[in-house]
Amino acid sequence: MELTGRDFDKIPAGNVRGVSKVEFARLWLAAEQLYEREQTWSHFGVVQTCRWLATATVRPATGKWFMADAPVTQRFGSAIEETIVEESLATAKLLGRRPVPYWLTKRPGWLEQVYWTFEWAWWGNGKPPIAVPAPPWPHS
Repeated sequence: MELTGRDFDKIPAGNVRGVSKVEFARLWLAAEQLYEREQTWSHFGVVQTCRWLATATVRPATGKWFMADAPVTQRFGSAIEETIVEESLATAKLLGRRPVPYWLTKRPGWLEQVYWTFEWAWWGNGKPPIAVPAPPWPHS
């Protein structure tokens, strides 16, 4: 998905309370670029979570545009504080589930990256789930 400044401007500040909107936007951009180069489940976990937290409209190459849905519960609709907490808890619960659901074994790294994206962007724990290039210095 190609992102524009408008996509970043529309990120609800309350949806990324663990980091600044600028930090989150940098992660989201890096994740989209990485996923475009290497379409893995692991990379998609970060992209899917960022899109939902940003209340993004997904623009596929073909077909209709649609609102990003929640990664684990697939809840449709904009992310708001209550649903972000619920989605984050559902992610942690699924991560601890044993035996691991069969469908999840077919998505290597996806759930872990969804989890770490929530941990970083919402809860403010740890580091970004992928490497984020440093911003150009000095700032203009």
